[in-house]
Amino acid sequence: MDATDDLTIVQLGLEDAAGGLAISSEAQWNQNEADWNFFLSKAIVFGVRAPDRRLIATAALMPYSASDAWISMVLVTASWRRRGLATRLVDECLSSANRLGVTCWLDATPAGAAVYGPLGFTPTIQLQRLRLDRPPVVTGPPLPQGKLGDLVTCDISAMGFDRRALLEELAGRLGSRLVSNGDALALVRYGRTARHIGPVFADCPAHALKMVRDIAASESGPLLIDAVASQQAFVKGLTEAGWTVERPFQRMRFGRATTRGDEPPFAVAGPEYG
Repeated sequence: MDATDDLTIVQLGLEDAAGGLAISSEAQWNQNEADWNFFLSKAIVFGVRAPDRRLIATAALMPYSASDAWISMVLVTASWRRRGLATRLVDECLSSANRLGVTCWLDATPAGAAVYGPLGFTPTIQLQRLRLDRPPVVTGPPLPQGKLGDLVTCDISAMGFDRRALLEELAGRLGSRLVSNGDALALVRYGRTARHIGPVFADCPAHALKMVRDIAASESGPLLIDAVASQQAFVKGLTEAGWTVERPFQRMRFGRATTRGDEPPFAVAGPEYG
């Protein structure tokens, strides 16, 4: 019997935020305590504990609508990897999704995509995570505040389903900024190691790039953005401005597409949220 066969999958609660944060921090992910609290209060989060009761693996199913849900926070602490725990947890998420009757989506690292493909996930769009460590400091007028209703409308058009509760949560966090200049709209929020820009909506690449440039000029620390790879002019403009590519992500879907989005955004809310 494998050493993990007798480890039970359990559903986690808010009291597990510190344990989850420890695993995602070990993996050098950008999630912070607010992210974990949101998942543990709004999603179905599964976990596995070691014999000493320490949390060693997690996976979450976040229902966004009656038809679509996101799988994320698939994490295994280093000393317990490659023993099948991630596959077991994803299977548990898929079983829950089947009971709910929802289509599942996720954003996978290259290693994760190799695992999810055999489970029946099919690739859709690709993402590129980029980082800017030293934004240029420029003194200028503050960016105008954007409207939450506009953000929700743009997001529904891009995703094909309503994520209002998520966007309200992210925009309402301490330190978050929802900014607009009339041609583009973007959300900026805190992460564990860097501020995250996204989603970003605009009517053309030039306006999206100007928005990101203006945000970067008003920030003092490192920044992350998860750009949609098919927005080639946008990604090229970011790299020319000093952003460096950290890693790719592959968006994948399990089941048939029940909804269809229009033109994708220039950047997404993050691989944990879609």
